[in-house]
Amino acid sequence: MDPMLEPGVLTLAATPIGNPLDASVRLLRALEQAELIAAEDTRRLHRLADALEVTLTGKVLSYHEHNEAERTDVLLEALGAGRSVLVVTDAGMPVVSDPGFRAVQAAVDAGHRVTVIPGPSAVLTALAASGIAPDRFSFEGFPPRRDGRRHATFAPLAEERRTMVFFESPRRTAATLAAMAEDFGQQRRAAVARELTKTYEEVVRGTLAELVAWAEGTEVLGEIVIVVAGAEPRAASAEELLPVVLERAAAGERLKEAAKAVAAGAEGVSSRELYDLALAARS
Repeated sequence: MDPMLEPGVLTLAATPIGNPLDASVRLLRALEQAELIAAEDTRRLHRLADALEVTLTGKVLSYHEHNEAERTDVLLEALGAGRSVLVVTDAGMPVVSDPGFRAVQAAVDAGHRVTVIPGPSAVLTALAASGIAPDRFSFEGFPPRRDGRRHATFAPLAEERRTMVFFESPRRTAATLAAMAEDFGQQRRAAVARELTKTYEEVVRGTLAELVAWAEGTEVLGEIVIVVAGAEPRAASAEELLPVVLERAAAGERLKEAAKAVAAGAEGVSSRELYDLALAARS
């Protein structure tokens, strides 16, 4: 048996997000050798196995958001009995907006080793193709379905400097883009990636206003990933910097020197402006 599927170890494996040919050799071997496979959708697992010409020799168990609690106990029993357990979801990595986290927590708490077979990722694939800065990003998952909750989620992210990645249903893509345009700004750059790695793969780039028009004028189909650029840095005003000057002066620094030091680290604010404001505030 492959060492990665040693007895009593929980293995999480990434599956193709569209094209079966993206399956790794390790995934193929794991599917062939696992004694118990927990799959989000057993029918999709069997279709994947057929496409990869892999024979599943272990027991296949459905494992999804509606039965995770009860089925996690089954996985723990198998691990305790020294069986190799493999967790796969419909596409991409288990745990990331997919079932699996409960199993990982339970396995760790019970003292079982957890390992991962890496592979395709819709988040990274969309980010790479988006044309938006990938150096710092956050994954925000699926936005809420209702308008009020959606805006409540987006509003705190309006000043987020990192690139943001969201999953979305094609039915709600237009509404979500409209909410993003309202909360992030019409001119914020973004990209919508659909059907990644599949025959009809498409990445639509533009401002949020342009993407809203696109989504309203076409039938959005397929698996959707939305990538949104982070907020541009906003220069602080002299009034916002004034408390810093006064605090430095209160600590013993000369007022003129404090104004000069704070202005040196700011953009668009002069030391003279800060000094005059600080004098006025003192008087």
